[in-house]
Amino acid sequence: MTVLRIDASIQGPNSASSELADLAEAEWAAVRPGTEFVRRHLGSDPLPADAWQTAIGANFTPEEQRTDAQRAAQALAQQVAAELRDAEAVILALPLYNYGISQHAKIWIDLAMAGGSNPGERLLDGKPAILLTTRGGGYGPGTPREGWDHNTSYLTRVVADIWGADLTLIERELTLAGVNPAMDSLRETAELLKKAAHEAAAHAGRTIATR
Repeated sequence: MTVLRIDASIQGPNSASSELADLAEAEWAAVRPGTEFVRRHLGSDPLPADAWQTAIGANFTPEEQRTDAQRAAQALAQQVAAELRDAEAVILALPLYNYGISQHAKIWIDLAMAGGSNPGERLLDGKPAILLTTRGGGYGPGTPREGWDHNTSYLTRVVADIWGADLTLIERELTLAGVNPAMDSLRETAELLKKAAHEAAAHAGRTIATR
């Protein structure tokens, strides 16, 4: 079995989203030891910011007139799409940054759509996907920033509705409690949320791997 894992954190070893993905992957590997994990870390090895624009430009340029840069961007877009298409399942660790989707993840999504047979290709049609997303603050009902999360609904729309995945969504909030002194009063709540998210990630990896 082949599982595609995508990380987008810029936090390196301190990443809360990658920590959740590690738990899901470890449980998955324990249940199915022969699983091949194909990894792409968009935070530590970002895709070129201009690749999507260049690939789209290539689509509107006669093949014999395309530049080397256009051909390279097209090939990259097709590779990104093929990684999704060829995977039997995916683990996506995609945190919220500045109230929205990480720029690294957005470039990856745009390239995948450019590299598909059409922008709406169901690259994950019916395949299990574990989406792990983290938020430094609180964005739930009744909080001052309720409605400010423009990341989770977008990712859900793309992964489940456009790409057709069988989605399991796991969220963790208040990851900056204990880091930002202004959030010290929320540390106990943050620990409970962390524990719940860790348990959910491990459970998802374990149970989905048995399907």
